[in-house]
Amino acid sequence: MTLILNKSDVISVLTMKDCMDAMEKAFSELAHGTAVLPLRTVIAPPDGLSLYMPAYLKKMEALACKVVTVYKNNPLKYNLPTTIGKVLLQDPSTGDVICIMNGGYLTAVRTGAASGVATKYLARKEDGQVAGIFGAGVQAKMQLWAIAEARKLSRAIVYDISEGAADAFIAEMSNKLNLEIIHASSPDQVLDADIICTATSSATPLFDGNKVNDGTHINGIGSHTPNARELDTSIVKRSKFIGDSREACFKEAGDIIIPVNAGEIPESHFYAELGEIITGKKPARENDSEITIFKSNGLAIQDAASAKLVYEKALSAGIGLRVDI
Repeated sequence: MTLILNKSDVISVLTMKDCMDAMEKAFSELAHGTAVLPLRTVIAPPDGLSLYMPAYLKKMEALACKVVTVYKNNPLKYNLPTTIGKVLLQDPSTGDVICIMNGGYLTAVRTGAASGVATKYLARKEDGQVAGIFGAGVQAKMQLWAIAEARKLSRAIVYDISEGAADAFIAEMSNKLNLEIIHASSPDQVLDADIICTATSSATPLFDGNKVNDGTHINGIGSHTPNARELDTSIVKRSKFIGDSREACFKEAGDIIIPVNAGEIPESHFYAELGEIITGKKPARENDSEITIFKSNGLAIQDAASAKLVYEKALSAGIGLRVDI
């Protein structure tokens, strides 16, 4: 019997704290060599893109494949979202698909959770820090939720080109996190924060990296193509640069690809993968004046780990629909 979990089912069992614990284990496996992470496969039918993202975490016994489609005509022609995701979780002992679940909320939470883990290891240790968020969409909300799990915050600052989106963000997240959130009037105001997240669709840098304070930690989330970047060369040069995957960063992350190709930094400026920091293979922050960057591209190991977590919690809660396929 295959367990079917819809979006509401996933939301009901997936918490940021638990997902951060799962992400920490997943990135540890990647660093220890017990994760299998093939390249994602892309197929381009006439009207869209279909991406297949498989992964296997041996110690966690998590074998899964996420199928993500991007069809720009969906909203107008079919009243469907542009992006649709489903995750197929398999039993690694038999290969059977034991669960099919909605992948939208799962992807959002696991992306935030990776930044939460990075913040745990890379941000300065003291409580009472300020979080600064560029963007006010779903992923921006997940970023702030994750940072609030990693550090006890005094307040947050949010900036978005849409003032209405920023106001809605503040209304929702201040209540969710019991946290004061300030509506920034300019990007520079966000740079007063101790922990900064960039979670936008911008293809060009969001701020002047020369204005960032020493000791800041930055989670770079939004840009994910070689020709797009949220972070300028100056902040990348000033930082200790950590990525979720070295391979993914040098294939997808314009934040580092652009300055490397321009000869402004060497490839060796990429300091470590997050898993190397978690496992102690390389030291994390070494003093309170260092600027650290975590660049997230999104890896299938994150989907596999979070899908296994959701499945186990759904079984315990007795939710979902069982179908004989």
